Amino acid sequence: FDSKHNGECSSVEYAELLLNYKDWVVWGKLYKRIHFDDSVFEIPDFIRVGEDFLINLNLLKNVKGRIACKTIHRYLYNLNNPNSVQVSHKRDYQYEKSMVECVDVALSRLSFDTSLKEKFFHWKLDYLGGIIKLGLKREKIGDILVRKNGADIIIIKDVEEYLLTNLGELTRFSKAQIETTQISELEPSEVITQKLQIIIPQMRLDCIVSESIRCSRTNVSEIIKQERVFVNHKLETKNSKILHEQDMITIRGKGRFKINNIISRTKKDKIVLEIEKYV
Repeated sequence: FDSKHNGECSSVEYAELLLNYKDWVVWGKLYKRIHFDDSVFEIPDFIRVGEDFLINLNLLKNVKGRIACKTIHRYLYNLNNPNSVQVSHKRDYQYEKSMVECVDVALSRLSFDTSLKEKFFHWKLDYLGGIIKLGLKREKIGDILVRKNGADIIIIKDVEEYLLTNLGELTRFSKAQIETTQISELEPSEVITQKLQIIIPQMRLDCIVSESIRCSRTNVSEIIKQERVFVNHKLETKNSKILHEQDMITIRGKGRFKINNIISRTKKDKIVLEIEKYV
């Protein structure tokens, strides 16, 4: 790979380089076709800037060996065109929230160890507002809850005044309304669901997932094999796992579903099941 880094690295190490805004483009690289599957291109259509960053992250799960990086630059990208998407594109919070969610899904497919989690946290802070630039240490800041009209940042008390004074100095927050409140007074996260009815032959995991995401059983088997399916927040790798009412299914890259109840049975004894999709 055309890179500022010279040497070899693992998938996780290369993911850390990407999260440090290094080597994130797709040009100047040689890829093996075998590394590309459907999940590599699972990128929302409206993401027009940063899609190559996501493609690189998504394909890392398929890399079994080492990645060779060389400091040989053979591609020059022109950033001086005022009409290019890279220059003219304007991000908003919804765009950034979607990007963070996509990165979270891509990293979850790797060996998400402590070091990579730390890099992801710093990337998220930097991407969502450049708070790291204010010189705050990691242990001073908790989770970031992104909302449609802004974000809630969990912090410890002794940096409250510092953030109130300096956060507005960052260009991105120059017009933002910044205030403090107690955690107990934070607005609960909005949960939007959609109730659906599906017809399945039995209460097997692969049957329910197949109908929930409108995907063939063959493709569902591959998704389960890729360790992307969780039942009640625990990884599940058995296609034949029998599920029950109130079970929660999470499918990385596809969404989250709750099994509400069995409504009835058809004349051919198939199950009419109500599920709830989180949208």
